[in-house]
Amino acid sequence: MNRYTETLFSQEHISNHILKNRYIVGPMTRVSSEKDGTPNERVHKYYERFARGGFAVVITEGIYPDTSYSQGYENQAGLATMKHVEAWKPIVRSVKEHGARIIAQLMHAGAQSQGNYHTEETVAPSPFSPPSKKVEVYGGEGEFPVATELSKEGIREVKAGFIQAAKHAASAEFDGIELHGANGYLLDQFLSEVSNQRNDEYGGSVENRVRFLVELIEEVREAVGTNMMVGIRISQMKATNGEYKWPGGENDAKIIFSKLGETSVDYIHISDDDASTPGFGAETITMAQAAKRFAEKPVITCGELGDPDKASALIEKGHCDFIAIARQALANPDTPHRVEQNLPLDAFDAKAIMTPKAYVKDFELEMEIIEGR
Repeated sequence: MNRYTETLFSQEHISNHILKNRYIVGPMTRVSSEKDGTPNERVHKYYERFARGGFAVVITEGIYPDTSYSQGYENQAGLATMKHVEAWKPIVRSVKEHGARIIAQLMHAGAQSQGNYHTEETVAPSPFSPPSKKVEVYGGEGEFPVATELSKEGIREVKAGFIQAAKHAASAEFDGIELHGANGYLLDQFLSEVSNQRNDEYGGSVENRVRFLVELIEEVREAVGTNMMVGIRISQMKATNGEYKWPGGENDAKIIFSKLGETSVDYIHISDDDASTPGFGAETITMAQAAKRFAEKPVITCGELGDPDKASALIEKGHCDFIAIARQALANPDTPHRVEQNLPLDAFDAKAIMTPKAYVKDFELEMEIIEGR
């Protein structure tokens, strides 16, 4: 018996979806689609290889939901038009044919947008410019502009974009939707007191700042029904400020996760530097533990969990239900197969991040080795 049979390779469910193991591919910005956001054959092969490699679930890169202000990067994939929908359909089919589920992560970049096919203007909860420069590896250069504050009508339009994209995901037969509320993008900008200086019901207290996320979850749920998984990704760190922490620490976590737990969301996905370390200072609980304790929902956690012993321990301790890996999955698209067969894992090569479009491993050869052909 594999020593991880009872943890990493036991079945578990999210909502009415049975997942064959606990391994999930975390979302990673790939900027590998066409200029108008249409996913192409390169994107198709990228996702298919994870499904062939034994992952239970593949979560897509952040996909922009509308043709207004949501796109964050040039060549980022979209789910805003019917052209996008039709291009995603064969990708979704391929992933499912290999026994995996696929979830579309919907991401509105807000003030953190550095490349938009549709406009040069950016929006945010309040006038705000991210504190660091644009990300060069993803085509950015220089300072971020000051984003325009969203009006109430603007907020309604943002919601409408997410809802339409969720319906598009259903049309493309995705198994679920993940709302990107992490890493400093728009939903996280509402959550943060730094980027949210509003004086209405969406600003001020933590309860008010989480309101937009809560409302969006319920409106997306109403749009797609109960058959599709609906999840949300949460982090403290931002892409443009990796050191940020919630000022209220565990108390903020209690409020945020409790409010999310009261919604119809099916799971919470934690993004952290290291999922096994204290989330709120020395000798505190982890972010995943906080989500599990206060939301009482299934928890996916991500952050330096490529070591199967480390990943398995978190599940065994009850800190989380599923493990998401990103860089480890780039280095080993067949991680579940390798771990289950006690085969070595390749070290991560930074070129996977430095050249997203160019990184293609010889996966056909790998599968021949793993399958003994």
